[in-house]
Amino acid sequence: MTNQRTNARNATGHKSCQSCGRRIAWRKKWERDWDSVRYCSKSCRANKPGESDRALESAILALLRERRAGNSICPSEAARRIDADGWSSLMEPARRAARRLVDRGQVVITQNGTPVDPSTARGPIRIRMA
Repeated sequence: MTNQRTNARNATGHKSCQSCGRRIAWRKKWERDWDSVRYCSKSCRANKPGESDRALESAILALLRERRAGNSICPSEAARRIDADGWSSLMEPARRAARRLVDRGQVVITQNGTPVDPSTARGPIRIRMA
């Protein structure tokens, strides 16, 4: 039974949440409708990306285009570009926007100059072009 379950999980491939950008963990209850799963949790389903999320993604890409090749930015720079006074409340949305851009292959998230898996990265991150 374990081999069948492992094979089913491996056959599903990689899937990322459309809200937070983290890797979606395969669950047995999703076996029949895995192709229609788009969010990793009820919280992400409730917080679908909106205009502010698209603005953060655009700000990240614009900041990176302004920098020399290979240079990186902090998510706080994108948050400050969107709202100079209330930027701290945009920090987690900026990190989510960066993870979605990683999933699309547009950027890379690094820690200490080394690319990291955005689903498991904890602590300060930097973003650079892929």
